[in-house]
Amino acid sequence: MLSGITIFCFAASYAVALLLEASRLAFRSGVRGALLLGFGGAGLLAHTLYLGHRAMQAGTAPLSSEYDWYLVAAWVLAVVYLYLTLQHPRTAVGLFTLPLVLGLIGCARFADQVPFPRTRASQIWGMIHGGILLLGTVAVLVGFVAGVMHLAQSYRLKHKVRPSQGLQLPSLELLERANSLAIRISAVMLLIGFLSGVVLNIVNHGQSEDEHVPWTDPVIWSSGLLLVWLVAAAVFSLAYKPARQGRKVAYLTVASFLFLVLALGVRLLSTTRHAADGKRGQVTGDRLQGAFCRLAPVNCNLSPSWPGGRA
Repeated sequence: MLSGITIFCFAASYAVALLLEASRLAFRSGVRGALLLGFGGAGLLAHTLYLGHRAMQAGTAPLSSEYDWYLVAAWVLAVVYLYLTLQHPRTAVGLFTLPLVLGLIGCARFADQVPFPRTRASQIWGMIHGGILLLGTVAVLVGFVAGVMHLAQSYRLKHKVRPSQGLQLPSLELLERANSLAIRISAVMLLIGFLSGVVLNIVNHGQSEDEHVPWTDPVIWSSGLLLVWLVAAAVFSLAYKPARQGRKVAYLTVASFLFLVLALGVRLLSTTRHAADGKRGQVTGDRLQGAFCRLAPVNCNLSPSWPGGRA
């Protein structure tokens, strides 16, 4: 039964929930709240069962691939969305949160499903590394949502724009606190996650040279760049009080999201030893090319090296 649940099941439920959230802008409805919770809850349930099935099938190293990492991050963000929807049913938080959930699920489509190293020390440090980075990533995403809502609410108040029908946002004070907290939490989580990754790399170097990731690897330097930005943003926010107020703190969280997108893009598209098979860029490139060929098969006739291409 569980094996019949696919990514499409919960992705479709989240997509319907997003459409219902968008309908707030067009009309009012007395049953929309129940439908939102219904589709959002159904998606989360299917999502949970899917991850549970993968964990049971994995055996000694459950949910230990990059594919699982993206899906677990999407699951945590979906939980945050449902919680906020229950607490603030009139707030259109789904318009800002659900696209990120679907984006993480889309990233999983091109991520590696091969588990990480299975040695005992690698498992322990790998769980710490992956889990803390996951929490830090979700904190950046939540901060981005709060930042975008803050900018939208600030623009509306500054230009005295009447709220769109059904589009209610939290107060600026609440969004400021959420932004500041997200910056600090994400900086701490990413710092711990990066340091645990350094320890994991040292452990793998002592056990197997094949599992050691060079310090010049694109994933390492892009993660280091993200960490430097987050720590600098957190220190700036703590030391400079005006940075915790107004649109400045929102700009910091939006910029943090852009650095996160850069780091994830490097992770997905570059050739890196961080992946279990060491061929991340090649595998992802083949999948992207294969998808392009299915959309525009005529162009693939000119490139027989592409999946499905013909001479």
